[in-house]
Amino acid sequence: MWLRYTPLPLDPVLHGYVQVIAGLLAVVFAAVAIVRFYGVQDRVSLILGAGFLLSGAILMASSILFFQFSRESAAHILSAPVAWWVNRLLLCLLFVAAYLVDWFLPRSRHPKGETAAALLSVVGLTYLITAALRHLPAEISAQPGALVPNPLQLLPAALFFLALFGYRGRLFYADSAFDRTVYAAVWLCLAAQLAASQSVRLLDGPFLLAQGLQVTSYAVALGGALLDNARLFQQVRHLATSDPLTGLANYRRLLDVLEAETERTNRNGRPFSVLLLDLDGLKQINDTYGHLTGTRAILRVSDILRVHCRAIDMAARYGGDEFALVLPETEEEEARRVVERIRAVMANDTEQPSISASIGVSVYRGDGERIQKLLSQADEKLYSEKAQRKKRGASPIQTNRRRTPRIT
Repeated sequence: MWLRYTPLPLDPVLHGYVQVIAGLLAVVFAAVAIVRFYGVQDRVSLILGAGFLLSGAILMASSILFFQFSRESAAHILSAPVAWWVNRLLLCLLFVAAYLVDWFLPRSRHPKGETAAALLSVVGLTYLITAALRHLPAEISAQPGALVPNPLQLLPAALFFLALFGYRGRLFYADSAFDRTVYAAVWLCLAAQLAASQSVRLLDGPFLLAQGLQVTSYAVALGGALLDNARLFQQVRHLATSDPLTGLANYRRLLDVLEAETERTNRNGRPFSVLLLDLDGLKQINDTYGHLTGTRAILRVSDILRVHCRAIDMAARYGGDEFALVLPETEEEEARRVVERIRAVMANDTEQPSISASIGVSVYRGDGERIQKLLSQADEKLYSEKAQRKKRGASPIQTNRRRTPRIT
């Protein structure tokens, strides 16, 4: 109410540029939201993306109107462009629609068809809103001195207030940067509508505050969508280079690390070592205790490698029951100490069945060997040790223990 009578410099051209910036933010958010939809199949992203796409187009188109105003004529303008009303109503209706669709149909099954349907639905909704607002009163406020000079703005405010409850509940099961910033954007849109309800004429104080809050809401939503997409891409990259069972690096990541270490050794002459580990008697564990216990044995080995190695070492799952450990800047003698430490930890593990591993060591000293040869040398030593264990009759488990039932 105080802003109604606050003298502000009127600059329609500046406001036109603000409209353009808001439209660009909305379009970029739409693109990011639709990309997110194809990644997580979240219909909220699709509906809001389609809505913001058209909202941004409306904002940029309506900005032309402000570039046509002069400073003198802007002070007496009492009429609001229909595009302004369409944009506000479209946005609040889409927030409510996105929540309702998320409640009843949270996941998508046909992304391409639903994307086209969402775009057509938003276009149709825009047309219906425009047709309904053709006979909207031209004046922003028919009662400039009233407590609420622009009560029509309370309708979008009520819809935004309704959407707040839905997105507040969504945060309990979908607490991501995207959802938190969408929730914050709804609050900002509600505040923008309450400010707009105090507007007496175009470009007065409450009008400028409402536009500023709306631009801020677009920026907040875009920032959250970008952060959430960055998190999703990071997860995808991690899944592409890690083993889904153990969380260790996978074979692809192992080859990349070996390539980097060979290049480093060729430059500085400092050798590195590779350990290949093969869990002894995994088939016997599976046959005696069940496959769940066998899986647990694999996890126990991965935990030992993860916890009892240096921060610069890299552990990877090489195959089904085979693991690799890359030791940068490590000679063979030090690598042998690492082998003994791993064996000691396995021997002192009180969890049953007891586990052991055959381990082969290979050292790269910068003599131009290929990675395949490096791994082959470690593999030969591993199976040589495994053959010696079989000759001695060593067994990783006690076969006279009571068999545990399998879960079928």
